[in-house]
Amino acid sequence: MSDFSGRIMVVTGGETGIGRATVLELANTGATVVIGGILADKAEETIALAKDASGSVEFVQTDVRDVKAVDALIDGAVAKYGRIDGLICNAGIFDGFASGIDTSDALWDQIIDVNLRGTFYACRAALRHMTKQKYGRIVNVASVGGLTGMADGVSYTASKHGVVGLTRHLGCYYAKDGVTVNAVCPGVIVTPLRDNSTRILGEDAPVMAGVGVDPEWLPRTVPMARKGEPEDISAMIVFLLSDRANYITGQCMTIDGGWTAK
Repeated sequence: MSDFSGRIMVVTGGETGIGRATVLELANTGATVVIGGILADKAEETIALAKDASGSVEFVQTDVRDVKAVDALIDGAVAKYGRIDGLICNAGIFDGFASGIDTSDALWDQIIDVNLRGTFYACRAALRHMTKQKYGRIVNVASVGGLTGMADGVSYTASKHGVVGLTRHLGCYYAKDGVTVNAVCPGVIVTPLRDNSTRILGEDAPVMAGVGVDPEWLPRTVPMARKGEPEDISAMIVFLLSDRANYITGQCMTIDGGWTAK
């Protein structure tokens, strides 16, 4: 396990699910972790879970749809701690598998604004500092929905394809500056994404359909015939943040129980 003592990490959407698992793993290996998100009650739970960690966790109220808030999150971390070593862009919401015809303008805008625009805002803000430092690690949370056409609804699929493209471009462009940019593409993972999305989207939220409506879907689609856990994803994220991943950039690591390998 890597030692992140003294490292400064910012995690958007670090309150629950994959974000929470990543925050806890980083804190347990000595990192100072700043969560940027909008679910303050869930962030409090995460901070409580990290109370015995060798590192520390704090929360900054941040809506990634607001560029000023994202800039304040990143710039504030640098002002307080002197640098930013890692950024994990995990903030995301789901579209309930809404088809093209069933996707409203409002739903489309919300999904793109959180999943893609918010990821871009955070990457841009972090890169301003990382390129000056000549060091940085960025990991974006994409999805198998960013690699295939029929894993999710249309707006989520478009947003995650955008995250994959963003990752590949930034990873190549800023490699010369000592910054790596990679992504993870989770498959079916046990997280509260649907509940959180309904809460965040409010009146724009669609019916959150999910895996389980067809009991045969999972064993038919995923060779491992089970859902993954948040820790299955956070393990790869933490590896990509470590110095063991120095020669990896612009890559999208698929963690899906074999789904897309079939």
